[in-house]
Amino acid sequence: MKTSKFYLSTLREAPSEAVIASHKLMLRAGITRKLGNGLYTYLPLGVRSLYKLEQIIREELDESGALEFKSTVIVPGEIWKESGRWETMGPQMLKAKNRGEQDMVVSPTAEEAYTAIVRDGLESYKQLPVNLYQINTKYRDEIRPRYGVMRGREFIMMDGYSMHATQESLDETYDAYAKAYHKIFKRLGLKIIPVKADSGAMGGNGSEEFMVESPIGDDTLIICPKCGYAANAEKAACANDESTNKKGEKVPATDKAYELVETPNVFSIEDMEKFFDESPKMFIKCLIYRVINSALDYTGLPGTEKWKRVKDPAGDYYPVSYVCVCIRADLDVNEAKLAGLLKASEVVLAEDEEILEYAQAGHGFVGPMTSKCPLVVDYSVIKDGVACMHDAITGSGKNGYHVKHVEPVRDFKAFLNADVRLVKEGDKCACCGDTFYQKKGNELGHIFKLGQKYTKSMKVTFLAENGKPAIPTMGCYGIGVDRTLASIIEANNDDHGIIWPMTVAPFQVCIVPIRYEGAMKEEADKIYEALKKAGIEVLLDDRNERPGVKFADMELIGIPLRITVGDKNLPNVEFKPRSAEKAELVPATEAAKKAEEFVKAELARLNG
Repeated sequence: MKTSKFYLSTLREAPSEAVIASHKLMLRAGITRKLGNGLYTYLPLGVRSLYKLEQIIREELDESGALEFKSTVIVPGEIWKESGRWETMGPQMLKAKNRGEQDMVVSPTAEEAYTAIVRDGLESYKQLPVNLYQINTKYRDEIRPRYGVMRGREFIMMDGYSMHATQESLDETYDAYAKAYHKIFKRLGLKIIPVKADSGAMGGNGSEEFMVESPIGDDTLIICPKCGYAANAEKAACANDESTNKKGEKVPATDKAYELVETPNVFSIEDMEKFFDESPKMFIKCLIYRVINSALDYTGLPGTEKWKRVKDPAGDYYPVSYVCVCIRADLDVNEAKLAGLLKASEVVLAEDEEILEYAQAGHGFVGPMTSKCPLVVDYSVIKDGVACMHDAITGSGKNGYHVKHVEPVRDFKAFLNADVRLVKEGDKCACCGDTFYQKKGNELGHIFKLGQKYTKSMKVTFLAENGKPAIPTMGCYGIGVDRTLASIIEANNDDHGIIWPMTVAPFQVCIVPIRYEGAMKEEADKIYEALKKAGIEVLLDDRNERPGVKFADMELIGIPLRITVGDKNLPNVEFKPRSAEKAELVPATEAAKKAEEFVKAELARLNG
């Protein structure tokens, strides 16, 4: 390809809204252009890299045994109502009505579509497993799209789905996708950190994310340097450390009955530390949470008769319930863990009037013995029916008062007892006891064991080997294609521009004649034709531009190898890999062969 026949659209400066390297460089290099807020168009240069990335994904998934399909982007709202996510997906889901007044959805994900498609043809266990993937456009109405295609409203995803007769079959496919992901990201030149993760709105009971380290990452990774344990902070668990008093001593159980203490102007944990002259590890913090769309059965529990249904801006009603979370005062609640435990679409701290209604006291005085809603007690307070704190201090359920000499289990019991603690750097690993550190990361891929979340709600059955109807179990697998492309650029750039890995570079070699005339044109054309004949993707810069402009553009675009043809060096030419500091001179007659060997060696290194 010659630049005179190619749409090359570079910018000297990035728009002011672009704040991260990939966003700036994708705009400056002419890879993307913004069409609207969170909406980006890929220009020809970007399409070449995008399609290469997609092809690598296809090759590895095909090799793993998955088959490609393609769902529609607009899907019937009816199947989302079947799954129960019509209400719970929230305002990110773009809904519409067609001329027949039927509810439609601009697909944010395709679990429902896949399940409906397979359901219609599934009869026998002999048809399972069904393992399909697609690379398709999605839409989520992000409230704050940012960082270009890293978090856009419209985006491209590889989403795969599998349906199985047995858990063992699901486990095999889950592992096959994990192996394929490792191969995909290696071929893209990315160093991946696999971490245990929260399943969130997807549901299911097994989940792993594939992250890249990034200073602008949305996720916090908790990592053990000794045993290699790694998890998203939303999912991470740690060793349950002992509660100790101000002197660092372990506190024994007390026989004293809990006692009301007047605590004027004591509201925060810091206030309590000063008033009682004690460590925060002696206090139990109680927080009232509003729980949205919980699937748990609260029938008969105190206060549940007051729970209500709330109307959202879209006009849909959703159920709201409340819980009181009890946790040691020096720790924080992990709201993702809490939402997962409660099978809820969202949990949020209650407002002041709600706290008064369900706790009989204001924030800071909420207590476990007087709460009018179910208690969710963290392992820091009680674990497996055994108190982990003794002689504790907590809220009384009466403004201006706390209680001391509280014994968990004796004085209050949990409706649910679980790990809802937010793990942080410095906590201890539950596997080996070493100290965690943390780093920021971006999620590029995610695999889930969904179980029967969708097949049960959408009434999918098959005839099992024993002749009886059975419900299949499902897996789900995703890679954010745009985000992966942006992450490659985030990881491979310098002050001059992009440094593409050979596998996804829009062109593998560029030829830059200082002037496209005379002997320089003749040698550039010879090298160009030889490289095309060898199957190398080459861009010849035949523009009538100053050499500095040509060099700047080629470095900005990031083509892995540049061959410069100048009259001062002929019969030699400059041979410069994009990542090298200096060029070397090689005979013009050998340049094409040397370039071919360089390209193939780089491809072999990444693909091997």
